[in-house]
Amino acid sequence: MPGRFRQDFIDALRSKIGEKSMGVYGVDYPATTDFPTAMAGIYDAGTHVEQTAANCPQSKLVLGGFSQGAAVMGFVTAAAIPDGAPLDAPRPMPPEVADHVAAVTLFGMPSVAFMHSIGAPPIVIGPLYAEKTIQLCAPGDPVCSSGGNWAAHNGYADDGMVEQAAVFAAGRLG
Repeated sequence: MPGRFRQDFIDALRSKIGEKSMGVYGVDYPATTDFPTAMAGIYDAGTHVEQTAANCPQSKLVLGGFSQGAAVMGFVTAAAIPDGAPLDAPRPMPPEVADHVAAVTLFGMPSVAFMHSIGAPPIVIGPLYAEKTIQLCAPGDPVCSSGGNWAAHNGYADDGMVEQAAVFAAGRLG
């Protein structure tokens, strides 16, 4: 998640989990409209989630992303490599990793139509993550809906959806 938006979500979630400890990891990849660059993010995020689940088995993870970052997390939580994905696409995470993921928060996740327009496969959240996932799309956002309002796509930090996602994630953390 970019800059202020990412920090707003972290702060909102932190304010709802009380004294529980919380770590943050920023996925390392070049965020561009060139879909193949997302492969690095899918690999990095999946590897980090798997390693955290193995090394900290009592930890509950919250995954999140905005726009291309939401697509990355969508692919990370997929049950299968989607048709049309590059041959070097990262494999899905082992099913037991899902037990360590409490919530997935996705803001402005690219729609099927948007993904098609950039020559990328559609995003399908895997069944082990579907009920743990909140997908938020601002009205008029051209990335996740058929709208044409780029201000809506860039306004998630100001429209109350960060708070909505934090409430959802905190509720899933217990």
